[in-house]
Amino acid sequence: MFTRRLFTRLTAAAILSLSAGLAQPVLADTPVKLTLDWKFEGPAAGFLLALDKGYFKAEGLDVTIDTGNGSVEAIPRVATGAYQMGFGDINSLIKFLDEDPSQKVKAIMMVYERPTFAVVGRKSLGITTDPKSLEGKKLGAPPPDGAFAQWKAFKQVAKIDDSKIKIESIGFPVREPMLAKGDVDAVFGFAFSVILNLKKQGIKDEDIATILMAEHGLNLYGNAVLVNTDFAAKNPAAVKGFVKALAKGFADAVAKPEEGVAAVLKRNETLDSAIELERLKMANAMNIKTPYVVENGFGGVDMARLGASIDTLKISMGLKGAVKAEQVFDAGYLPPKSERMLP
Repeated sequence: MFTRRLFTRLTAAAILSLSAGLAQPVLADTPVKLTLDWKFEGPAAGFLLALDKGYFKAEGLDVTIDTGNGSVEAIPRVATGAYQMGFGDINSLIKFLDEDPSQKVKAIMMVYERPTFAVVGRKSLGITTDPKSLEGKKLGAPPPDGAFAQWKAFKQVAKIDDSKIKIESIGFPVREPMLAKGDVDAVFGFAFSVILNLKKQGIKDEDIATILMAEHGLNLYGNAVLVNTDFAAKNPAAVKGFVKALAKGFADAVAKPEEGVAAVLKRNETLDSAIELERLKMANAMNIKTPYVVENGFGGVDMARLGASIDTLKISMGLKGAVKAEQVFDAGYLPPKSERMLP
């Protein structure tokens, strides 16, 4: 029989159960906005796989990935807090911090252990793989480009006489079309981007001449993952989880590049899958899975080498000497080496 006493007991039990549920709320994932250096193309596969395969989610993160407008422009986006994380040129970061060491941005994970900085030209226009072939030529340079930022140091270490070289300021969208039409003889840029964009313009492999700065005396690092330092100080576990997830994403992009390209094409269906696969494989071979990374794991740096690169940047970027390697890169968020080995 349903009595008043039974009703009271059932009501109390329901209230107790509800109270217990309220006492243990479901915690929301930490929101993280990441700005890439460029568009959704093959080399971004590691970031996108970490998102699509739930690696960020497993670390309690709600990650949003946006495209960028150059490896230099990602830096102020992170420093201002517009983005908590970014992907940008560590050399430009050094310049940024040298000008104002109080800026709220730091590198925490190296991705391009070997920079992809290059001058790419056409053999039919007189350019070869010898840097001296640039003498007397017209070069196209997007002002925010990370490769162009190293021109002053590169021409010194490569012993280039630039007295007869003409530099024309051009935008990223017209860079490869101008080279394809012969309006310039060579352009500055990331090797895997310029080469494959040229091929899309109808330029044959045999007409493309690539001068990699790293092969001609410029011993620098390339693009790294950046973090807003205020965000990192308040959310250290989130930052550690982010780079742990990212290490898995890049390992997958190396092991299964076709899978990585599929993730890229989900965001940009206008891309050619074969070209993006070639672009990703080039980035993996030239910049990501380097001999140093094979031995030491993905994501870290040699601090002595980073310090030496700052001395090189005093030439190329006119540094004042106001920043040290430890102010630029913090390895404290990286997972153990065993979790950062690429297949």
